[in-house]
Amino acid sequence: MSKIALVDDDRNILTSVAMTLEAEGFEVETYNDGQAALDAFNKKLPDMAVFDIKMPRMDGMDLLQRVRQKTSMPVIFLTSKDDEIDEVLGLRMGADDYVKKPFSQRLLVERIRALLRRQEAVAGDVVGDTEETKVMVRGDLRMDPLRHAVTWKEQDVSLTVTEFLLLQALAQRPGFVKSRDQLMDVAYDDQVYVDDRTIDSHIKRLRKKMRSVDPDFSAIETLYGIGYRYNEE
Repeated sequence: MSKIALVDDDRNILTSVAMTLEAEGFEVETYNDGQAALDAFNKKLPDMAVFDIKMPRMDGMDLLQRVRQKTSMPVIFLTSKDDEIDEVLGLRMGADDYVKKPFSQRLLVERIRALLRRQEAVAGDVVGDTEETKVMVRGDLRMDPLRHAVTWKEQDVSLTVTEFLLLQALAQRPGFVKSRDQLMDVAYDDQVYVDDRTIDSHIKRLRKKMRSVDPDFSAIETLYGIGYRYNEE
């Protein structure tokens, strides 16, 4: 049974969403501000979390930034209807997905299930020696899906589930272009629609993390209007 943390200052949302998720078989913990959630996460992490952005004491952005210092657990942001800036900032800071308020609870459940499936695949619950599960080495890059481990020039790089899947898809075939649509298929299942900006934001975040260990990292190339390509160095 997966444990989901819900963090939102709207008690009505917490109550209704928690009831829906529990009916779907999830274990749910609720928090009405970011600081309360962080205090609980410091003791024990859930399997994934859903954060509202605008909250008292500590908002969702601050909470995500602190969570990302210690874990790559999947995170979905809840954003206001017209708050595109928050969506982009959240993805660049390391959120895996976002859902706009007001939202369908069925949609949120589908997004949560999709993210957990991706996490399980990356963690090695997919059995067999396949391209998705075996250790991959591409020059200075080493990826171990069974351990969700990435190193660049023998230095550890902590990636979220989405970032890991995108890098894996690009590095599997160096020199070949992956369109944004192809990368969407890798990172999200058929029931979830995201736009080009979401993929671009994940790639920017991925590059930033790689450059944090190697300022000269340039293996991921953008082909404007086409997609992305991994060039083995």
